[in-house]
Amino acid sequence: MAITRRDLLLTGTAAAALPALGSVAGVSVGAAHAQSSSELPWRHALSLFGKVKYPADFKRFDYVNPEAPKGGVARQIAVGTFDNFNIVVSGVKGQVAGAVTFIYESLTTPSLDEVSTEYGALAEAVSHPDDFSFVTYRLRPQAKWHDGKAVTPEDVIFSLESFKKHHPMYSAYYSHVVKAEKVGEREVKFVFDAPGNRELPQIVGQLTVLPKHWWEGTDAQGRKRDVSATTLEVPLGSGPYKVKEFVAGRSIALERVKDYWGRDFAINVGRNNFDELRYEYFRDGTVAIEAFKADQVDWRTENSAKNWATAYDFPAVNEKRVILEEFANRSSGVMQAFVPNLRRAKFSDPRVRRALNYAFDFEEMNKQIFFGQYKRISSYFDGIEELMATGVPQGKELEILETVRAQVPPEVFTTAYSNPVGGSPEAVRDNLREALRLLKEAGYEVRDRKLVDVKTGAQFTLELLNSDPSFERITLFYKPSLERLGIAVSVRTVDPTQYENRTRDWDFDIITNSWGESQSPGNEQREFWSSKTADIAGSRNIAGIKNPAIDKLIERVIYSTDRDDLVAATKALDRVLLWNHYVVPQWTYNKVRTARWDRFGRPAELPRYGQSSFPFIWWYDADKAARIAKKS
Repeated sequence: MAITRRDLLLTGTAAAALPALGSVAGVSVGAAHAQSSSELPWRHALSLFGKVKYPADFKRFDYVNPEAPKGGVARQIAVGTFDNFNIVVSGVKGQVAGAVTFIYESLTTPSLDEVSTEYGALAEAVSHPDDFSFVTYRLRPQAKWHDGKAVTPEDVIFSLESFKKHHPMYSAYYSHVVKAEKVGEREVKFVFDAPGNRELPQIVGQLTVLPKHWWEGTDAQGRKRDVSATTLEVPLGSGPYKVKEFVAGRSIALERVKDYWGRDFAINVGRNNFDELRYEYFRDGTVAIEAFKADQVDWRTENSAKNWATAYDFPAVNEKRVILEEFANRSSGVMQAFVPNLRRAKFSDPRVRRALNYAFDFEEMNKQIFFGQYKRISSYFDGIEELMATGVPQGKELEILETVRAQVPPEVFTTAYSNPVGGSPEAVRDNLREALRLLKEAGYEVRDRKLVDVKTGAQFTLELLNSDPSFERITLFYKPSLERLGIAVSVRTVDPTQYENRTRDWDFDIITNSWGESQSPGNEQREFWSSKTADIAGSRNIAGIKNPAIDKLIERVIYSTDRDDLVAATKALDRVLLWNHYVVPQWTYNKVRTARWDRFGRPAELPRYGQSSFPFIWWYDADKAARIAKKS
């Protein structure tokens, strides 16, 4: 499945897109103001800085098997719990069942073998002027909700307004959409607050469309539904799957809609092949692995290097009934890090935050805990080499940085960023000495083996907060190094609901967080790092960054004029984020580790930017399943 900009915000993983329609190189922005909606051509796809791969009459994506059989079940693992099916308040109220997103469609859908390209889903066509001041989508006449009613412009407008009103994160994300209006029987127009924001047409194309008539109706008990509240009433969708059954907090099963209106469209040929998608919820990763070994689930994505090295030596693997496979991640970058809460005064000094990095011995942790599998993250766009700030700034990047020179650390211009390197007793001692020097400059000193504020005499304390018990080994490894500096450290693991409530209320010292990055960064950077989102409950600005230079650089990224401009602006943003030491970077691995019971088929060549693409272009292989059954 493609990772859209919407998924970027919700999960931190990414392979999203920015929009331009067709080729836009050399277009004069000023000339676009003369264009009216009626003069604009309708097109079938959006792509940033280039042409789309597939023509308007294409039959299918190249990476699917058009003859893939339909049938079977794919049982997967979900982590945590759920008590809500209303995605409008996801991350704000309750815990949403992530699988419920598959019952919906958006206006467009991404291609997995192109960068930053999307094709019509609910929409059959799209148009916008050369200055990107508005965009109009035309809905397919075939598009239907599962109750048979047509998807309408009113549904699209209702969806946008609901997300903007009831979800703070999306309120910021869609803040530049000032109006959505019906302009034809099947046409809806989004008007933006200013021209020049190239990705806004595609951002609104990724809007999840909800059924207005259903949400404004009543449930089986005659109670009026409320789009601003959590619910476990099964919602109405328009997508290839609908909810079959569920047990709150434990499992959810989706069934394929046999008369799905979009089944035969080119974007769906060879996709959505399973009759049922089932998600079993586990709060403990160890239990999830045991369930997989016992063939209670079919597929597992493994995020633990330790488990990958030690937990899969069991008979079914040796007998080739279970397949271990890694899939390259070519689509996204990531920053995963220990994140100090800048809203708390003790983390306000960048020297304190840099000292926390000097106390982190990644090299020894990688050797002892991770079996040497990881590399240290050195960029907020780690994994996308083109966008990573390296060396010292030059050319266009330097020009951009000059505009904020007075507001950024001087090292931005003179020194290539690097993390401290440990791994030996000598290196660790040197790093801790440097950490103490920085802390002393920031107003702390060691008294009786305690790091105290010289003004108040109070000891520096911090809590490392986790939601996953398996992550305790990480924070417990970090804890002694911090204690050697005289910091009083506690490690606390709470259940997912309490963790979400605490992070939503900014009630933490340090947590671990990750931000997924696409190959074409844009408006989501506001959500991640801008001053406007720092105090919005549920936003992705977990650190609480408020920095006018970063705000300015974010706008520079968003309003880039071409690919070279975007790359330079992104590198500038990356460099300034790094030199402010907002986080202690952790580690990354550029492949997705998976384990599966061998009862599935897949296309001979998977899409370049789709990672495993399971289960969306895979299928149930009855012959393989029969062979496994015979061996069991």
